[in-house]
Amino acid sequence: MAAGCERLRDRHGARWTLPLRPPLCLACAVETLGDGGASLVRKKHALSRLRDALAWQALPVVQLLAPDERGCLCLIGTLFGMCHAVEDSDTQDQFGEVLVQLIVELKSEQYLRCILDESQKELCKATTRRGSLPTFTLLGKLADAVPVFADILVVEHSNLVDHLLVGLMYPNEGVKAAVCYLYGKLYSSPVGTEKLSVHFEERLCGLFLNTFGQAQTKELQVNCLGLLKELLKSDRFVSILMDNSKPEEESENSDLLEGENPLPLILKKLLLSRDEMLQAASSHCMAAVLVHSPSRYAPAFIHADVPEFLFECLMCSSEILIWSVYCSLLLLTEERLFFSKCHTVYGIESLVRSLQHVLQLNNVELHKQGLLLFTEIVKSTTRVACRVWDPRTRGCRKVQECCIECICFPGPADIIVHHIASGFVPLGQPVEIKLFTNRGICINAIDVLMKTVDCPVLEVVVEAVKAVAAFLRVNSCYRCPRVEFLGNMDSYYSTLWKVSEMLAAVELQSDPMAQENAFTAPCSENKETLNNFSEFLLRICDSLCIPMVMNYLERAVSSSVMEVFISALNTLFTVVPNMRDKFSKKLASSCFIRLILELKARFCSVQSNPALNQACSSFLCNLCLSLYSTTEKERTSSQEEQEMSELLQKSLPQLNYTVAESLLLLAENPEPLSLDQSLCNHQHCFILLLYFAYTLGDRFVPETELFLAIRNFLLLAQDHRDCLPPYILRAVLYLLAVCQDKGKALDSRSLCTIKRILDNLPDLSLVYIHCPLLLKFFLHCPELMGRFGHQVLQLWFSWEDCNHMETEEAAFGTSDQLNNANPLLPILKSNSSILLILLDLVCSSSVEVAQKVLMTLRTFLEKNEDVFVCDLLRSQFLQILQQLLVESSSASLQANRNLPILLSLLFLVQLRNKGMRELDSTDFKLLHQVSNLCGKCRPKDIDLLQPSLNFLYCTLHQTTPCSQQRAVAVLLSNVSLLELLQKLLECTWMWSFPSEPTYLSSEDALLSSGWLLAASLLIYQHRYNTEVHQTLSVDLKQVLNAVIFRNKKPVLLLVSIVQFLRAILQQNFSSLLVTVVQNTAQGATQPQPLSLEDAALHPLTTQQVFSLVVSLQNLLVHVYLQKDLLLSQAVVACLETLLEYLYVRNQDVALHVASQPWHRFLLLTLLSGSQKSILQPEILRLMTLFLKYQSSNIISQKEIGQILQEVAEANLVELPEATSRALHLFLCQIQSSHCQVEPVQARTIQTLLEHLPQQTNTCAKHQDIVCVGSVTIALPQ
Repeated sequence: MAAGCERLRDRHGARWTLPLRPPLCLACAVETLGDGGASLVRKKHALSRLRDALAWQALPVVQLLAPDERGCLCLIGTLFGMCHAVEDSDTQDQFGEVLVQLIVELKSEQYLRCILDESQKELCKATTRRGSLPTFTLLGKLADAVPVFADILVVEHSNLVDHLLVGLMYPNEGVKAAVCYLYGKLYSSPVGTEKLSVHFEERLCGLFLNTFGQAQTKELQVNCLGLLKELLKSDRFVSILMDNSKPEEESENSDLLEGENPLPLILKKLLLSRDEMLQAASSHCMAAVLVHSPSRYAPAFIHADVPEFLFECLMCSSEILIWSVYCSLLLLTEERLFFSKCHTVYGIESLVRSLQHVLQLNNVELHKQGLLLFTEIVKSTTRVACRVWDPRTRGCRKVQECCIECICFPGPADIIVHHIASGFVPLGQPVEIKLFTNRGICINAIDVLMKTVDCPVLEVVVEAVKAVAAFLRVNSCYRCPRVEFLGNMDSYYSTLWKVSEMLAAVELQSDPMAQENAFTAPCSENKETLNNFSEFLLRICDSLCIPMVMNYLERAVSSSVMEVFISALNTLFTVVPNMRDKFSKKLASSCFIRLILELKARFCSVQSNPALNQACSSFLCNLCLSLYSTTEKERTSSQEEQEMSELLQKSLPQLNYTVAESLLLLAENPEPLSLDQSLCNHQHCFILLLYFAYTLGDRFVPETELFLAIRNFLLLAQDHRDCLPPYILRAVLYLLAVCQDKGKALDSRSLCTIKRILDNLPDLSLVYIHCPLLLKFFLHCPELMGRFGHQVLQLWFSWEDCNHMETEEAAFGTSDQLNNANPLLPILKSNSSILLILLDLVCSSSVEVAQKVLMTLRTFLEKNEDVFVCDLLRSQFLQILQQLLVESSSASLQANRNLPILLSLLFLVQLRNKGMRELDSTDFKLLHQVSNLCGKCRPKDIDLLQPSLNFLYCTLHQTTPCSQQRAVAVLLSNVSLLELLQKLLECTWMWSFPSEPTYLSSEDALLSSGWLLAASLLIYQHRYNTEVHQTLSVDLKQVLNAVIFRNKKPVLLLVSIVQFLRAILQQNFSSLLVTVVQNTAQGATQPQPLSLEDAALHPLTTQQVFSLVVSLQNLLVHVYLQKDLLLSQAVVACLETLLEYLYVRNQDVALHVASQPWHRFLLLTLLSGSQKSILQPEILRLMTLFLKYQSSNIISQKEIGQILQEVAEANLVELPEATSRALHLFLCQIQSSHCQVEPVQARTIQTLLEHLPQQTNTCAKHQDIVCVGSVTIALPQ
């Protein structure tokens, strides 16, 4: 035999010899297989050698056979024929295996098509389907070994599929198994799925389900599951399978498929097989169905009682089966029917015992999946409760024993047990049984939760605390945890428990039962609500947990502790959403950004501690986004926030540098033409962190170093023409503004860079921050102020709160406090040219902005009297007024809300003049414009008229006689102004006054200003004999009655009327400007003849004179005792003028009035007011008046001596100007009245006169101007 082989090898040549042991001639082996006369033993031997050759020498075999296609086809045909010729199944398998191996190595579709052609022929000529088994088996093996084979079969030989259907109906499970295997391979191909989709729906689906349902052998069951697995990948096939129902007549005699959906019943049957592999495959297929649509397909499985059998499968030991069951049950929990049919009650015991078993395995994913299923079941059950825990029961004693251990060894799991036993589940109270129907199961569940919370794997702990949160939900009612147990705990365990409580609160917040129950009802008085509990968690973490961990950090830093701690803080952002902003600010202001960066640099560099890195990065991201939404409420943009969120999420995990390294990172130059944006992203991310830290006061980088780094970053960005996002540029400008006082001034290159960047922005508001430091940054640099000052100031006032500004002005008294409240004021003081920008804003901005600007200017002028900006402002005011008056009508002027404030500012500018000043052309133009404005107003336009009349009044009294004469001419030539004054004087008698004149209303203030201006015009018209174009008429009786019967008249209005009365008395009731009228009594037909005394005093009567004197005396006593010096000065001045008028008209009446005994009583009353009463100017002037008219019965010689002695002891240099002037008149009156004084007194008088300041002419003397409320008044001379 061996010699024959040698001869054959020699005949074929050495190239056909393969180096096997023993050597094999490939040609001999092929000839032997094709030799019809060779015995089966020889062929099996040749087949075995060929199999070895393909296994160990595949390349030489292919190189020898491939060139001869005909020979290859012949060999393939031979092997194919032998597969069908032999009856032994093992031999068939050997021939098929070699055939498949040969076709795989030849790698030619031609041979695949050859096999398909031969298979078609074989199937057509087969007498029984049993004979087709080798064909189906071979095709299945080829489809498994050659992926493209399935595509060729369904595309080019689709008629073979019909034979598959016939084979599936043949009553032989071996044939059916082979067909199902081949179908599974066909449907695993996308091309096959598409081509055979109609075939499945119309012909295969029902047949397959019937075959699967009646399968008895494991081979057929496994192959059916394989086909089903492929089919379940398609939504369409799942829908067909689940919607397929047997016709009623077909299902009558079927014990298996008696439901409408046979597939759940088939899979349930496999769960009963006790074969863990089939059970795992069955549960896996259930999950594959449910994952497409749990709500649609879950009811079919639930109605088939599949969950009950799934729970039974949890008692096994196979991890794969347990995992598959967990997945299926989790998907079933999404359907409410799952809970209503009490499957959870039946299965909770199996689940708890399964968890007890799983926890002994080293499979983290299985732990997590089981806890997740437990959480979903407990959380979703309508009522989760425990049975009544009687303290005498074994279960309660067990938990109490655990509680005792908790006190000795406090840890997170023990604390959970403590709260279950004594806090969260009320002891001794009946609770409805729904889920845990067995006390032992409840205790086992507690044991499981205790073990899982103590698990060293954080992911398992997280799922465990979620399960604890669900388990602790008993009628959605909590008691707040007892804080005293936390004090004795180690920092690590304390932090873990905080995580548990916070996650519990987060879980419960969205639960409907927690939001709508008896404890959250509007009428409920119970304060132990979920929201209060969440706030409680936040408070104790803030007051206890965070300080505890921070103290722990001072001693040692543990990455594991910090990982849990940072995760806990991250959870706090969602515990109480309405307190998130406040909590974020507190964290940032407490240097947590610095802390997290230090932790990342220490523990997370070189890709170490990924979990800690992720926790820190997530915390910083949430913190920054929360701070962004808080600080940028005015312009929060969803797109910008999304961009910032993406930047932080992408860059924070990689930003694990020290602060010094991060500063160097800002100055790092990216590679030219580089497409990698990671460096820019890291720079932008670090700038955002700096920005949010600095806004909350955490300046963890020295300002000098930061200023230099930010400047270099800007220069590099400009050099590379990088377009910085607005939120990055906003942060850059803020950081430069914060550090501007610590670093050097920006050079010209840096300023040009900033200008170019800002010029490219469509709107400066994109980078504006309402911050005093940024305002100072723009306004202190001339280059930036000239280009952007107008826009920045407009944005400043647009963002400023007007009501807040008014409150601050009223609340802060000192200049430092006011500067802090309004930071623009010190900037204005250092750079008065900014005032021009502000005034331009008044004209060009909206009403709201203009009003805020004017309020700021008013405050600036009121509080900074040492800044000389009057000339600068007056010209600008003139331009604004001219523009307003030209462009506006009377009605629009009255509706203009900014004009009153503008006029108030104009008045303040005028009031700031100290002494007398020559009026220039601007002043006269302003006088003309304001008087014209007054003429366009009505008496009811108080806001416009009050500052306007004040301005006119101040202008008249604060200038030289020459300018005063011209100013009077301007005003008296304005007929509209005089008509307005006439209306105001008449309104005095028509407007009602309050019953108690305790305050000055706006109407009273306007009337007072009108009377004061009329009095001033009356005096100056007479003094300069100015031409009058319009007269004023005054009812003398009403004027006198206003003084005599002063009821309900405010004091300031009374002062104004008294001053007007004095002015008309000075002119003897004869004036070109004012016409005095006397209305006769109603009903009188003819005026009564006057007596000689009345005729001399006309238009006054003797009775009116005496009534007026008495009233003035009473006023003087009353107001002097009330320390109202303004009215007392006016009354004394009016008495002086009245006596002068009487002395000219009738000396006897004048002397009689001056010598009234009541005057002495008046004088003594005034002198008794205080020790220094004698040096009051009103008293000195009153005594001078009595001496002038020789009223010796009023003031005696002895009293004059006493007065001189007191005056001699006073320090004359420190006397006020008004007192010094009054004293001078008093001493001169003593000398001129020839009073009998002693020589010593005469020398004293002369000495006093010599030491008093030299008095100037009264008419050229500047009058003191005071503001009382909103009224400006000149003190009487």
